[in-house]
Amino acid sequence: MTEFLAAALAFPTVVFSLLVLVVLAYWLTVALVGLDFDAPVLPISISMFVVITWFAALVGTVLTPEGSLRYATLAGALLAGALATKVLLIPVRNWTKPEKPASRNDFVGRTAIVKTARVTEHYGQAEVTADDGGTAVVQVRAAKSTELTAGQTALIFDYDSEGEFFWVVDITTGG
Repeated sequence: MTEFLAAALAFPTVVFSLLVLVVLAYWLTVALVGLDFDAPVLPISISMFVVITWFAALVGTVLTPEGSLRYATLAGALLAGALATKVLLIPVRNWTKPEKPASRNDFVGRTAIVKTARVTEHYGQAEVTADDGGTAVVQVRAAKSTELTAGQTALIFDYDSEGEFFWVVDITTGG
């Protein structure tokens, strides 16, 4: 135990030993106070970096004699910590990717079922299904030459942001 303590308090490990205590205090606070853990990846990545770098410095301190070689141990520990953290955080980043907010443009390219008696260039509604399985009734318009009727399947091909409606075309005739 005294050898471990001596290595943990020797340069360069002592620098990271202090940081490990800070990391432990942070995670203890999170556990006890119950902070909301929808946190970004930053606390996780810093914690991983500190612990990995501390361990690499501890191993390097035990394996190298005192002297100028300890500065190489410091550099090696920092490099090992950075590389290992980068590799280990790949799956964590996938968990924390923010979802893209839904947009009306997500409906472009989808089919919709006409819900009003007809769809003209000035009036109409259709029901479209979103990625999550939910449905929405949206305002739709069709070109003058293509009037659609209730129950027909239409293809949404564009969104008019000024008028806040979708342009549709009859999927059976293509126009």
